[in-house]
Amino acid sequence: MNLDNNNDWLIDDSSSAQGTPPPLRPWKVLIVDDEKDVHTATRLAIQDLRYKERPLTLLNAYSAQQGFELVREHPDIALILLDVVMETDNAGLKLVHRIREELGNSLARIVLRTGQPGQAPEQDVILNYDINDYKTKTELTVQKLFTVVIASLRAYENLVAIEKNRQGLGKILEGAGDLYQLRSLKEFASGVLKQISAILDVGTDGVLCMENTPTSAGRPKLEVLAATGEFEVLLGGAPLATFPQLQQAINDALAEKRTIYRHPYDVLYITAQNGREFVVHFEPPWPLEDVERNLLEVFCQRISSAYDNLYLYSQLVSAQEATVVALADLAEFRDSDTGEHVLRVQRLSDAIARELQSMGVYPEQLTPQFMEMIGMASILHDVGKVGTPDHILFKPGKLDPEERVIMEQHATIGANILRKASLLVEGTSYLSLGADIAGGHHEYFDGSGYPRRLAGQDIPLAARIVAIVDVFDALLHKRPYKEPWTLGDTMSYINSRCGTQFDPLVIEALDRLVREKRIPIRLPEQ
Repeated sequence: MNLDNNNDWLIDDSSSAQGTPPPLRPWKVLIVDDEKDVHTATRLAIQDLRYKERPLTLLNAYSAQQGFELVREHPDIALILLDVVMETDNAGLKLVHRIREELGNSLARIVLRTGQPGQAPEQDVILNYDINDYKTKTELTVQKLFTVVIASLRAYENLVAIEKNRQGLGKILEGAGDLYQLRSLKEFASGVLKQISAILDVGTDGVLCMENTPTSAGRPKLEVLAATGEFEVLLGGAPLATFPQLQQAINDALAEKRTIYRHPYDVLYITAQNGREFVVHFEPPWPLEDVERNLLEVFCQRISSAYDNLYLYSQLVSAQEATVVALADLAEFRDSDTGEHVLRVQRLSDAIARELQSMGVYPEQLTPQFMEMIGMASILHDVGKVGTPDHILFKPGKLDPEERVIMEQHATIGANILRKASLLVEGTSYLSLGADIAGGHHEYFDGSGYPRRLAGQDIPLAARIVAIVDVFDALLHKRPYKEPWTLGDTMSYINSRCGTQFDPLVIEALDRLVREKRIPIRLPEQ
């Protein structure tokens, strides 16, 4: 449609960028009418119309049912030009009700066009049906049709912006909350890509990279943390130069320290309080609208805060792990065998916990936090030996009854030391779990162990796991008071004490690992 300059205000006064601009998402307009001539005339009148540089895509339906199917198939239809009288005298009015009620589509602008206004009085229709305009076909000249279309598209655009803001902010709040729950950088990166896809309501290919500091030994300057779609090859070792234009956009964002919208190479720039910089690239099918850019800017702030939270959490975990290692080193300092022993106990405790989880037992106790901590906490099982005299700790033969009493005190000593320290940390920690293990790994399942003669489920699960692991490793390896046993003899001994010394389910988990040769430690040569 050729328009004179007096109508320019109806379109968009923004100038396009130099060069060939990227294609913009078209406005979808649905024509529902049982007269082919009406379709032809409408198409001729508006097919070349553009609003905000975006063209129209015209969809055609020749009955109310066809119109319903198209609206269901295309929920992003902006405008419906709808005839009233088609299959029945009120087919168009019924379609309005189905669109609003059955499909829940309140955004599409609906303009009724009728050649028989007497059958659908305007006042009644406006009051009783959720339509946005009512026109007789005779009054819809080319100019009037143009005005109706532009006004409808502008109203639709505003409604969509409000709805996108409402839904987008909701998704940001929900997504940021999810990010705060993640406990690893890889999970965090994948979560960011998923949330961006949700905010834009499209399935996007994307990649998230982190710029490492010069002090990050052994790590690339620009590290790919997560990638989806065509960019997954970057996780397999392909260089970023595989995508030269994307590499340039990422380099520009990092150099200029700002977000770059250069469709299809949009790059979000995010910085964290510890100085780390991130870039996120994604590929929506169309250039982003202002409302989408604004939502992503808000989300970037949430990403930064969530990463800061993750960083502080990781620092806290590292501090706890350092404390655990330092305490374990105290025992290693006095016992040259303890170092390798505790590492084997750590790996095997982790493996048995995973096996118990795969067996579907103890679901309430095998929480994600337990699974994360059991291995590291297990290395504290004998920390109480710091209080055992050397002449007893290193005695090459069996201990006499008095010496045995002194040796057994290490369980209580270790539990007390760790329990007291754990009170400084709220909730479950390596120290509190370590206290359970130190104080309970010499308890027997039948209640005949020490130091408290606990039985069955009263013995903490972590202690029941380490009880078997400790004996398993001790029997397999040389000690000052014994030669190493064979794997067969070791398993025979452990199985013979099923239900008396050891938890039968934990024995089953160990037995499965041994039978299937999934023991995560190097067994001594027999």
